[in-house]
Amino acid sequence: MIKIKTNAKCGGCIAKIGEHLNTFLSPDQWNIDLMVPEKILTVHADVPAEKVLDAVRAAGFKAELL
Repeated sequence: MIKIKTNAKCGGCIAKIGEHLNTFLSPDQWNIDLMVPEKILTVHADVPAEKVLDAVRAAGFKAELL
């Protein structure tokens, strides 16, 4: 499991990040919890953390591995 701190703020942000994540993950393999201050993206898949970080950054958001 990979946990990443993001700066996503809303459903639109999640959708934009999802466009990038869904190129190599299925939608049920990841979620973003907007209820916590860190806006945690959790990935339940065997993929390199760097690939997930790159995808979030490519969507225009900050990404920091926790």
